[in-house]
Amino acid sequence: MNFKPILLVCLVVLLSKNLTSYAQSETHKSTEMTSKLIRPPYLKPGDTVAIVAPSGILKNREREVNQAVDLLKSWGLHAVVGKHVFSKADHFAGTDEQRCEDLQKAMDDPTISAIWCARGGYGTVRILDKLDYTKFRKHPKWVVGYSDITALHNQLHNEGFESLHALMCVSLTQDLSEVQTSIDTFKAALFGNPTDYVLQGSKYNREGESEGELVGGNLTMLHTMLGSDTSLDTSGKILFIEEIGEYKYHIDRMLQSLKRAGYFDNCKGVVVGDMSKLRKNTTLWGTSIEQLILDALADYDFPVAFNMPAGHEDDNRALVLGRTIKLKVSKEKSSVSFN
Repeated sequence: MNFKPILLVCLVVLLSKNLTSYAQSETHKSTEMTSKLIRPPYLKPGDTVAIVAPSGILKNREREVNQAVDLLKSWGLHAVVGKHVFSKADHFAGTDEQRCEDLQKAMDDPTISAIWCARGGYGTVRILDKLDYTKFRKHPKWVVGYSDITALHNQLHNEGFESLHALMCVSLTQDLSEVQTSIDTFKAALFGNPTDYVLQGSKYNREGESEGELVGGNLTMLHTMLGSDTSLDTSGKILFIEEIGEYKYHIDRMLQSLKRAGYFDNCKGVVVGDMSKLRKNTTLWGTSIEQLILDALADYDFPVAFNMPAGHEDDNRALVLGRTIKLKVSKEKSSVSFN
């Protein structure tokens, strides 16, 4: 009996399996390599920042926008103000079309290195589905803002880009020393030196260590995105939340909705920012806001850190969304370190 054909077939099968295994391995490596979010180029003197207003009306806020332009110039940057920043259309800084036009123009312009949102309020969600990322992908740039701009941060994350949760133009006070820390961390992040933070301890902290991409922003906006293409996938990630002007039961309702939608099932941790100007209901909630959050997250074992100075207060530290962080939480203190 001639065994040569049989041996040849066996060798071919074995080689085929090895090649398939190698191809699968290389495909997996390629996926890992490309799964990391795109980091826009850091700024340098001579770069240009566009100021746009994708949300609420800027009534009598010319001083702050002019101050923002002067601040950028003091850093050696150029500033351009969107055509419709001071437009008015009821609640908004111009019509949806006007606000989208300014933002899209800044996204498409290869000479723009960062887009600084003038204010939040409400309105970004109305233009999300009008945006085209074709040219932005070729020339990515930092998008900066917080509050209502969370909607845009979420979309940027799902499109595969890092972005910057930081102060906006209307955050600038007449005496800039009142918001100097916010300004300093914003500038540091913009120029490529994001600040690591050591947070004040809290008896409510849930201790532990974790690592993952930082995502999130304003809780109301995260809740608003549920069920849409802009909703975040928090699997393997660390969630940051902040809020302003809500009743405690509203906050609990939003957390319960996120929980029921599976938002926290594979989450790696939660960082809680400012919960500002909470409203009092006639029927009192009965616990602190910290305990409310812990109760909502009682079914999970990831670390929870309170006292992140970020949100709707003068001390609004910059956070690079989409960047991997190391989170260490104890009762005495917590740390947030950017990789």
